[in-house]
Amino acid sequence: MKIVIAPDSFKESLSAPDVAAAIARGWTQVFPDAEVLLRPMADGGEGTVDAVLAATGGERRELTVRGPLGEPVLAHWGWLGDASAVLEMAAASGLHWVPRERRDATVTTSYGTGELIRAALDAGANRIILGLGGSATNDGGVGLLQALGVRFLDADERELPPGGAALARLARIDVAQMDPRLLQAKVEIAADVDNPLCGPKGASAVFGPQKGASPQQVELLDAALGCYARVAAATLGEDHSGVPGVGAAGGLGFAAKAFLHASFRPGIELVAELSGLAEAVQDADLVITGEGRLDSQSLHGKTPIGVARVARAAGVPVIALAGSLGEGYQAVYEAGIEAAFSLTSGPQSLEQAMHGAAGELQARACDLARIWRLARG
Repeated sequence: MKIVIAPDSFKESLSAPDVAAAIARGWTQVFPDAEVLLRPMADGGEGTVDAVLAATGGERRELTVRGPLGEPVLAHWGWLGDASAVLEMAAASGLHWVPRERRDATVTTSYGTGELIRAALDAGANRIILGLGGSATNDGGVGLLQALGVRFLDADERELPPGGAALARLARIDVAQMDPRLLQAKVEIAADVDNPLCGPKGASAVFGPQKGASPQQVELLDAALGCYARVAAATLGEDHSGVPGVGAAGGLGFAAKAFLHASFRPGIELVAELSGLAEAVQDADLVITGEGRLDSQSLHGKTPIGVARVARAAGVPVIALAGSLGEGYQAVYEAGIEAAFSLTSGPQSLEQAMHGAAGELQARACDLARIWRLARG
């Protein structure tokens, strides 16, 4: 018997590798001789680096960088054996680095993410995979570009201060000192949104409020990003502001596309490729996936659906375990998941559920294995 376990993390509770390990413990209680392959997954957001490293045996590295508010933070990234680096924006510029009472999308910077890219280049990376998600910033990736040598100047030739609001004063972009190694490196963006840079579906309007932006600040930021887009188009000779996905991570997707010539792919596709998921599911009897909450929104680029797509291509059934099943979760059945189960066996608080997630995962996986044994006779 061959079982592949490929879950996402349970946010604020367990990492994807920990989720996979708990499910494996439960399954092997019933089938101790089963071949169990662990392939932790992620969709490009927080936890992407750890999931890839757990599956590939890559090296986790750490670096102190400039956080969203300019204060030093300890960020991590991953080095793979083929001169590829895997990074996640949240590690350096994530919302979790900004206390709720200090959230201000007009001043936060993506500079630290640029420092991670620079560290990857220093290590000799020729391929950089950057996961977008969980960002605290709305600066259009300007901070990232500043860390890589690009200068953003006002009409008086003064450097702009950090943050998206300052882009309203942008008059000129100087790319002369941009790190030349970027011309040789392939940059891939793992993102699951198709938002443009500006407008009602743009970075500021859709994601600004969760980063602390008031309605008035959303308007200010959107106008500032519009100014940025116009100056960038004049500098580069092409307007990328309407390309789907460039509004990801407060517009960092725009910087990646326009200045780094990055390609965009769904995060789960990239992680599945790096983790060798397609190879792992060949000849498997079952795939078990999962995430913290499974509902109708899971259809939009979330890990369980991406895993199901890979498994379906190999003709392998998929079962999902989730912290909770939300409204419309049955829609996942049409996407290739055969059955879905929640963890909790009775009423409990969110805090209790999060604290006991590992034990509940093990118990449900054991229950699932018992059902599987019964069904197989």
